[in-house]
Amino acid sequence: MSFALPSVKVKPSEPDSFNIKGGTFGTPDLMTCGLASARSTRDAAHPVASSEREYRNNIDKMNMTMLRNTQGLHAPLRIAMELKSAKKIGRLQFLPSSNIMHDILTGRDLEVGPEDVFNTPEFLELSGQPHAMVERSLGIL
Repeated sequence: MSFALPSVKVKPSEPDSFNIKGGTFGTPDLMTCGLASARSTRDAAHPVASSEREYRNNIDKMNMTMLRNTQGLHAPLRIAMELKSAKKIGRLQFLPSSNIMHDILTGRDLEVGPEDVFNTPEFLELSGQPHAMVERSLGIL
């Protein structure tokens, strides 16, 4: 009996062929193709690369599907509504964004990633004076 629910297993996609123009040794000829074209031909160099690129989206889809299967349609709808409202809440332009509400709702607050190490306040680009930023957003300046 099928309820037409999506599968819980994530199915990564990979291209059928990579279309790399090989030279005499099987590598791209940089003298004729150039560096930029050699880079564009190797978009998905490995099947795991596309899977890693879509990891967070796949996890979110799997969690929403499991919530729908176990708790019903209300649970993913409620979480989607909370995520949408968390994205809409603004901040002043001169303040750094931490996205703590979004991180808590998605469970990213429990993980340590590169953004936690390299997103420290001394590396942030702060733009201008706070009063000038607010006046510009209000149309006074």
